[in-house]
Amino acid sequence: MGQRRKAREMAIQCLYALDFCELQEGYKEYSMLNEYPGVLSQLASSENIAPESSVYAFADELVKNTIINIEDVELEINKHTDNWNCESIAHLDRSILHIAVYELMFTDTPPAVIINEAIEIAKKFCSEPTGKFLNGILDAINKGIKEGDRSEQPQ
Repeated sequence: MGQRRKAREMAIQCLYALDFCELQEGYKEYSMLNEYPGVLSQLASSENIAPESSVYAFADELVKNTIINIEDVELEINKHTDNWNCESIAHLDRSILHIAVYELMFTDTPPAVIINEAIEIAKKFCSEPTGKFLNGILDAINKGIKEGDRSEQPQ
Protein backbone atom coordinates (compact mmCIF):
# COMPACT_ATOMS: atom_id res chain seq x y z
CA MET A 1 0.00 0.00 0.00
CA GLY A 2 1.25 3.45 -0.89
CA GLN A 3 2.05 6.08 1.70
CA ARG A 4 -0.61 8.46 0.42
CA ARG A 5 -3.32 5.78 0.65
CA LYS A 6 -2.24 5.01 4.21
CA ALA A 7 -2.49 8.73 5.01
CA ARG A 8 -5.96 8.90 3.45
CA GLU A 9 -7.04 5.88 5.49
CA MET A 10 -5.79 7.55 8.68
CA ALA A 11 -7.54 10.80 7.76
CA ILE A 12 -10.82 8.96 7.13
CA GLN A 13 -10.49 7.04 10.40
CA CYS A 14 -9.81 10.31 12.22
CA LEU A 15 -12.92 12.00 10.79
CA TYR A 16 -14.93 8.88 11.56
CA ALA A 17 -13.77 8.94 15.19
CA LEU A 18 -14.62 12.65 15.44
CA ASP A 19 -18.22 11.80 14.49
CA PHE A 20 -18.49 10.12 17.88
CA CYS A 21 -16.79 12.79 19.99
CA GLU A 22 -18.87 15.16 22.04
CA LEU A 23 -18.44 18.41 20.17
CA GLN A 24 -19.88 21.80 21.02
CA GLU A 25 -22.89 22.05 18.72
CA GLY A 26 -22.59 25.71 17.80
CA TYR A 27 -18.84 25.40 17.32
CA LYS A 28 -18.57 22.11 15.44
CA GLU A 29 -15.61 23.04 13.22
CA TYR A 30 -13.72 24.71 16.07
CA SER A 31 -14.31 21.69 18.31
CA MET A 32 -13.20 19.31 15.57
CA LEU A 33 -10.03 21.34 14.98
CA ASN A 34 -9.25 21.10 18.69
CA GLU A 35 -10.00 17.38 18.95
CA TYR A 36 -8.46 15.95 15.78
CA PRO A 37 -4.74 16.23 16.71
CA GLY A 38 -5.19 13.87 19.66
CA VAL A 39 -7.26 11.41 17.64
CA LEU A 40 -4.79 11.45 14.74
CA SER A 41 -1.89 10.97 17.14
CA GLN A 42 -3.56 7.90 18.68
CA LEU A 43 -4.22 6.44 15.23
CA ALA A 44 -0.63 7.01 14.18
CA SER A 45 0.66 5.47 17.38
CA SER A 46 -1.48 2.36 16.91
CA GLU A 47 -0.08 1.99 13.37
CA ASN A 48 3.54 2.73 14.44
CA ILE A 49 3.61 5.85 12.26
CA ALA A 50 5.96 8.55 13.50
CA PRO A 51 4.52 12.08 13.85
CA GLU A 52 7.38 13.42 11.73
CA SER A 53 6.68 11.03 8.83
CA SER A 54 5.27 12.09 5.47
CA VAL A 55 2.27 9.79 6.02
CA TYR A 56 1.38 11.63 9.23
CA ALA A 57 1.94 15.04 7.62
CA PHE A 58 -0.36 14.24 4.68
CA ALA A 59 -3.06 12.77 6.95
CA ASP A 60 -2.85 15.86 9.16
CA GLU A 61 -3.14 18.16 6.13
CA LEU A 62 -6.18 16.25 4.83
CA VAL A 63 -8.02 16.24 8.15
CA LYS A 64 -7.28 19.86 9.04
CA ASN A 65 -8.19 21.25 5.63
CA THR A 66 -11.30 19.08 5.32
CA ILE A 67 -12.53 20.41 8.67
CA ILE A 68 -11.72 24.00 7.69
CA ASN A 69 -13.72 23.55 4.47
CA ILE A 70 -16.41 21.22 5.87
CA GLU A 71 -19.33 23.54 5.06
CA ASP A 72 -18.31 23.85 1.39
CA VAL A 73 -17.61 20.11 1.19
CA GLU A 74 -21.01 19.18 2.66
CA LEU A 75 -22.79 21.69 0.45
CA GLU A 76 -21.19 20.06 -2.61
CA ILE A 77 -22.13 16.56 -1.38
CA ASN A 78 -25.73 17.64 -0.73
CA LYS A 79 -26.01 19.13 -4.24
CA HIS A 80 -25.18 15.77 -5.79
CA THR A 81 -27.06 13.30 -3.59
CA ASP A 82 -30.71 12.89 -4.51
CA ASN A 83 -32.91 11.95 -1.54
CA TRP A 84 -29.87 12.02 0.76
CA ASN A 85 -28.10 14.61 2.86
CA CYS A 86 -24.80 14.35 4.66
CA GLU A 87 -26.38 13.48 7.98
CA SER A 88 -28.27 10.50 6.53
CA ILE A 89 -25.18 8.92 4.94
CA ALA A 90 -23.46 6.24 7.03
CA HIS A 91 -20.65 7.68 9.18
CA LEU A 92 -17.79 5.86 7.47
CA ASP A 93 -19.15 6.51 3.97
CA ARG A 94 -19.51 10.19 4.89
CA SER A 95 -15.93 10.34 6.19
CA ILE A 96 -14.64 8.90 2.91
CA LEU A 97 -16.76 11.41 0.98
CA HIS A 98 -15.54 14.33 3.08
CA ILE A 99 -11.89 13.59 2.37
CA ALA A 100 -12.42 12.80 -1.31
CA VAL A 101 -14.61 15.84 -1.97
CA TYR A 102 -12.15 18.10 -0.17
CA GLU A 103 -9.41 16.77 -2.45
CA LEU A 104 -11.55 17.17 -5.58
CA MET A 105 -12.42 20.75 -4.69
CA PHE A 106 -9.19 22.10 -3.24
CA THR A 107 -6.17 20.10 -4.44
CA ASP A 108 -4.37 19.44 -7.71
CA THR A 109 -4.54 15.67 -7.30
CA PRO A 110 -6.03 14.16 -10.48
CA PRO A 111 -9.73 13.37 -9.98
CA ALA A 112 -9.30 9.79 -11.25
CA VAL A 113 -6.74 9.16 -8.49
CA ILE A 114 -8.98 10.65 -5.79
CA ILE A 115 -12.03 8.67 -6.89
CA ASN A 116 -10.06 5.42 -7.22
CA GLU A 117 -8.50 5.87 -3.78
CA ALA A 118 -11.94 6.49 -2.22
CA ILE A 119 -13.35 3.36 -3.86
CA GLU A 120 -10.37 1.20 -2.82
CA ILE A 121 -10.61 2.45 0.77
CA ALA A 122 -14.36 1.78 0.75
CA LYS A 123 -13.70 -1.79 -0.44
CA LYS A 124 -11.42 -2.28 2.56
CA PHE A 125 -13.61 -0.75 5.27
CA CYS A 126 -17.24 -0.69 4.06
CA SER A 127 -19.96 -2.91 2.66
CA GLU A 128 -19.94 -4.04 -0.97
CA PRO A 129 -22.41 -1.47 -2.41
CA THR A 130 -20.54 1.47 -0.89
CA GLY A 131 -17.97 1.63 -3.71
CA LYS A 132 -20.68 2.09 -6.34
CA PHE A 133 -22.52 4.62 -4.17
CA LEU A 134 -19.36 6.68 -3.62
CA ASN A 135 -18.31 6.39 -7.25
CA GLY A 136 -21.64 7.81 -8.40
CA ILE A 137 -21.51 10.76 -6.02
CA LEU A 138 -17.83 11.55 -6.62
CA ASP A 139 -18.22 11.30 -10.38
CA ALA A 140 -21.18 13.72 -10.29
CA ILE A 141 -19.26 16.13 -8.05
CA ASN A 142 -16.21 15.95 -10.31
CA LYS A 143 -18.36 16.70 -13.38
CA GLY A 144 -20.01 19.58 -11.52
CA ILE A 145 -16.65 21.05 -10.58
CA LYS A 146 -15.39 20.75 -14.17
CA GLU A 147 -18.54 22.42 -15.51
CA GLY A 148 -18.19 25.16 -12.91
CA ASP A 149 -14.62 25.75 -14.01
CA ARG A 150 -15.72 26.10 -17.62
CA SER A 151 -18.49 28.56 -16.77
CA GLU A 152 -16.09 30.75 -14.77
CA GLN A 153 -13.52 31.11 -17.58
CA PRO A 154 -13.58 34.48 -19.37
CA GLN A 155 -14.91 34.39 -22.90
